Amino acid sequence: MKSLFRLLAVAGFSFGLSVAAVAQDGQERVIRFGHLNNADHPVSFGVKRFSELLAAKSGGKMKVQEFPASQLGNEMQQQSALQGGVQQMSAPATTSLAGIVQEFGLVDFPFAVANFAQADALLDGPLGQTLIAKLPEKGLVALGYWDLGFRNVTNSKRPITKPEDLEGLKIRVIPNPVFLETFKAFKANPVPMPFAELYGALEAKAVDGQENPFAVIQS
Repeated sequence: MKSLFRLLAVAGFSFGLSVAAVAQDGQERVIRFGHLNNADHPVSFGVKRFSELLAAKSGGKMKVQEFPASQLGNEMQQQSALQGGVQQMSAPATTSLAGIVQEFGLVDFPFAVANFAQADALLDGPLGQTLIAKLPEKGLVALGYWDLGFRNVTNSKRPITKPEDLEGLKIRVIPNPVFLETFKAFKANPVPMPFAELYGALEAKAVDGQENPFAVIQS
């Protein structure tokens, strides 16, 4: 699937206020940073590096506590926690943000870009920045886009070398209308499912396969 998956580094609005507060009162702050990926995934490596830089630049006053592998819930649950101030940061897929800013659904359309350069131009340009600007009124602040990679289909039945090979396969997809309709168009049987449930579904053969960026599949 020539569909590039993007994450956003997102903070709750109260986190933005707390950064300013640190400079004023000198108190320590602990940032709860949750995401869906495993601890051996590049996103987790990025969170750890962010933690190191933030601690160094704040003189140790700001610390990051990472919660990988959906420990704080799925993306929608973490989104609510961000808005409520219970969680301070996350790295959600742009897909999950379409529930509060519908226009983020534009990023999900397959075959919209052919390479990383086109994707960067799209999201670093007017469209991507317009989407980011819509988040503060929803209680979120986007710090920037984060590549997750082009999506790949894996399954236990047969190689996928042409669109017709998808016909009849039960493929786990993100619970999102664009993903559902895309795989229906290929005559597959898309099964919407939270990411945290995917491994168990594959093991139990409740689905034949799944689609994700390579780094997610590998980790």
